[in-house]
Amino acid sequence: MLVKVQNKATETVVSALIKQAHKLPRELFKSLTWDRGKELADHYRFTLATDIEVYFCNPQSPWQRGSNENTNRLLRQYLPKGTDLSVHSQAHLNKVARQLNERPRKILQFETPAEKINQCIAMTA
Repeated sequence: MLVKVQNKATETVVSALIKQAHKLPRELFKSLTWDRGKELADHYRFTLATDIEVYFCNPQSPWQRGSNENTNRLLRQYLPKGTDLSVHSQAHLNKVARQLNERPRKILQFETPAEKINQCIAMTA
């Protein structure tokens, strides 16, 4: 999921994460691992609103968020570093997210993230 936010202020980011978290089945979203940026300074409000635990990586330890780092690398193919993100609509971000989620991944035995999440949802039904 990609979400357009107006700015990187804690209030804005946490509110957007809360809204997105409520769109996923509870069984699929039990924790969030975040880097040490200021955007999630109000992580306690996020946890209270969603019942999702927030964990923080150690400083300069990107391997503790491996899936996130890999996804960011793939995302840069669509939105290069330094791109003005404000010119992109939520519809465009949804299209990019869909393309990424329909892209086979070696770590998933060449299944797509979309296939894997559908399997998980089927198991919870």
